[in-house]
Amino acid sequence: MTMEFPADVLESARMSVPDLKLELAISLFSLGRLSMGKAAELAALSIGEFQLSLGTRKLGSHYGSQEALEDARTLSGLRGA
Repeated sequence: MTMEFPADVLESARMSVPDLKLELAISLFSLGRLSMGKAAELAALSIGEFQLSLGTRKLGSHYGSQEALEDARTLSGLRGA
């Protein structure tokens, strides 16, 4: 899926496309809508890099068994790709 944003919107927000992806990923993760693995994937970061981004914002990683299972599936899929 491809999303397009007017350049002036990104300029007004003083954000790049990667910045926007990271903010969306953090927001969806914080709301419990994405697992950490999926949020990291959306932000095009490793899980460790995504965790660092959460830490700089003083956000915790509500990481439970369901998230661990989903992350394991995501990693397995990435290794097979």
